[in-house]
Amino acid sequence: MKILVTGSNGQLGNEIRGLADHYPAFEFTFIDIAELDLTDFAATTHFLNQLNPELIINCAAYTAVDKAEQEPELTLQLNAALPGLLASHCEERKSRLIHISTDYVFDGMQHKPYMEEDPADPSGVYSISKLRGEEEILKRSASGIIIRTSWLYSEFGNNFVKTIYNKAKSSPQLRVVSDQIGTPTYANDLAKTILDIIPRIDNDQKTEIYHFSNEGVISWYDFAKAITEIGNINTCEVLPIETKNYPTPAKRPFYSVLNKAKIKTKFGITIPYWRDSLKVCIEKLGRGER
Repeated sequence: MKILVTGSNGQLGNEIRGLADHYPAFEFTFIDIAELDLTDFAATTHFLNQLNPELIINCAAYTAVDKAEQEPELTLQLNAALPGLLASHCEERKSRLIHISTDYVFDGMQHKPYMEEDPADPSGVYSISKLRGEEEILKRSASGIIIRTSWLYSEFGNNFVKTIYNKAKSSPQLRVVSDQIGTPTYANDLAKTILDIIPRIDNDQKTEIYHFSNEGVISWYDFAKAITEIGNINTCEVLPIETKNYPTPAKRPFYSVLNKAKIKTKFGITIPYWRDSLKVCIEKLGRGER
């Protein structure tokens, strides 16, 4: 199977690349900005027609949540218009699409894990753009899946785990928000799940939405404490603060735990506990692999 992975230099794209050799039945093409400017839709369409992939894994996105408030046009182009373009190509060529979305499509005011059919109510440019991306895909008849995930991290790129891990080694004290609740997702776990379920995505199935994160529920403060504990960083004190004391340009959901029953039942997968996956990532960071 010929598979195109967009956004291949990001966290998830890099994890898929690292796992590629374990899936010899797949022929991968990895692209990022160096290979193709995905905001150039004419060039992107030409590339897709030339490559003619049987499946596209769209990891490309504008993910700088706060900066998106200053760059709404670019954010909407990458997060909304591009998924629509990819879905149109898949619809025309009878190929499949796996698109990555986010827990930010919800307002965070619920107090039980969000299910796929719960009403979306995004706030902010990034969140709105990601929901529009879903809508652009769903209004077409391409086969595939949309996976909403949360608190993504890995050894690659910029993310919360690497930030806390590195800052804690040189700072005597860190203050971290304690009243935003969710679940981390180790990008390697998500990448493996995506690659494992590809053969089970029906060619004639209209796109469906699924939720994926690691198991468990924590706050950002709890997450930071675990990073320093697992990383054996004893010289930094992690203190809890409230969201009101850490203002950001874009609003974050207070509660964004995702219900994962649908993806586990449909594809028969087992999802690791967040702390177990964090240990794996911290071990790799400690060995200086990335």
